[in-house]
Amino acid sequence: MVPSSGAGTPDQAAWLAVITGLVSAWFMADTDKPDVNAAARCACGGVSVTVRGRVLSMLMCSCEDCQKATGSGHSAFALFRADDVTVTGEMKSFERPSSSGAIFTRWFCPNCGTPLCGRSSRAVSVTVVPVGLFGRTADWYRPNQLIFARTLHAWDAVDDSLPRWQTYRDEEELH
Repeated sequence: MVPSSGAGTPDQAAWLAVITGLVSAWFMADTDKPDVNAAARCACGGVSVTVRGRVLSMLMCSCEDCQKATGSGHSAFALFRADDVTVTGEMKSFERPSSSGAIFTRWFCPNCGTPLCGRSSRAVSVTVVPVGLFGRTADWYRPNQLIFARTLHAWDAVDDSLPRWQTYRDEEELH
């Protein structure tokens, strides 16, 4: 199972409140957040991921870390409350500092390498779930933005109408 999402220190709890507010207010209107009850397995079937809860946000990311993790031009993922995500089976993890200075942890199947979920040290109560896991059952997924557009490749066809941010969020959006 993915490590506990406990808020930890008071500083982490305060940051979590900020992140949760941004996810709720900035990323998506409440009417655009579907309730999801879905399960998926990795490519070899050894690990399962179940989500039961309301989506916090749905994004695409073309940062270089996501490109390397997916082997493609961008990742497509949904954010859920960590308590709404259950992962069963053996996993391995990889940690890397993000451009914001937070540590981002990615969990994957040690047998087939399928990406399973991720979490930022700055938002420990939010789990990032790659929607490709759910295949055709992910008809609920509607990305609302592309982040890290500055590293989007010309060959990676992303809907031109999708709002784009050069990094995680443009600096002026943080204030």
